[in-house]
Amino acid sequence: MSASAEATVLITHKVGLHARPSVKFTKLAKSFAADVEVAVAANGPWVDAKSIVKVMAAKAPKGTVLHIRARGDGAQEAVGALVDLVQRDFDEDRDHARSA
Repeated sequence: MSASAEATVLITHKVGLHARPSVKFTKLAKSFAADVEVAVAANGPWVDAKSIVKVMAAKAPKGTVLHIRARGDGAQEAVGALVDLVQRDFDEDRDHARSA
């Protein structure tokens, strides 16, 4: 039986899941062996979280509840890490502080 995990997280980042946040999101998703999908509604459409084009096309602005699910090795870890990234506002504040 294959491992699976699901979670939801509120996007609080000022620009939502757009260019830089999407790159960080997909890069992190790619670091896991599990198949990872994301949706802006519980019933989908679900898209491959490892595809920058598909993630950006989801158009998830600030205030969107993002649905994340994964299947396979590391599913729980993948979902947990992605939720954590979104909750940290994609590390944008930390990145900005480093460049200042």
